[in-house]
Amino acid sequence: MSSRIGRIFSGLRASGRTGLVTYVTAGDPDASRSAEILKVLDRAGADVLEVGVPFSDPLADGPVIQRASERALAGGATLASTLELIKGVRSDIQAAVVVFTYANPILRMGAETFAARAADVGVDGVLVLDLPIEEAGPLRQTVVRAGIDPIFLLSPTTTDLRIQRAAELGKGFLYGISRLGVTGVRSDVAAGVNGLVQRIRAVTSLPVAVGFGLSHPDHLLEVGKCADAAVVGSALVDVIAREADSAGLVPAVASYVAWLKGDVEAMGGVGTP
Repeated sequence: MSSRIGRIFSGLRASGRTGLVTYVTAGDPDASRSAEILKVLDRAGADVLEVGVPFSDPLADGPVIQRASERALAGGATLASTLELIKGVRSDIQAAVVVFTYANPILRMGAETFAARAADVGVDGVLVLDLPIEEAGPLRQTVVRAGIDPIFLLSPTTTDLRIQRAAELGKGFLYGISRLGVTGVRSDVAAGVNGLVQRIRAVTSLPVAVGFGLSHPDHLLEVGKCADAAVVGSALVDVIAREADSAGLVPAVASYVAWLKGDVEAMGGVGTP
């Protein structure tokens, strides 16, 4: 039986639609509004919700997501609270949920415990940012046994051999990084995206999502020419940061996602966020 992620991407391919994967940090700006944000992202049409686990040393993240982690950690967010957050919203959302984390929080909780608890609350996939493909086998086996899809990052400098290995180990989809460096908003889509996606497609039929730097509807259109889905993270987290002290936080998130998807009617005629 295919996973929820598999079914979502099959539906996207059947309809010819480019999927939208959104990233937010769990507990940012606080636990209750973090839950509301996940629910409104689902209602606004996100296909996959990446839920980031706050971490004190987020080496792959740029300043926007680093500050989100700091806010969440200051509020007491942890891997355990992230799983509780997902548990609280799972019955209200249709999108797939992917836990986006560094390895340390999982190691501290214990891989078996993490996999069991994640499966119990309805997590569909897990992406461990700093886990080398060569060392991923044991954790991969643990989460697969729990019914969770392991997802791997691939960059423009990833060798063909490592792409092959990620394709063998991965389930659900593969995540292509559009450019080197840390996360953060960019003005355009990196020139090498199509080449990376084609290298991935040469060895696997797994769907490919592309992220790092995407923030504009034009970026989604460009990515959709070669990939199955576009990932928007830092730009969305920046919206949350700007509106964190406002009663309009949740509507602002909905408006931004509607703008990304080109849904002017859902935005109520609002211009560019």
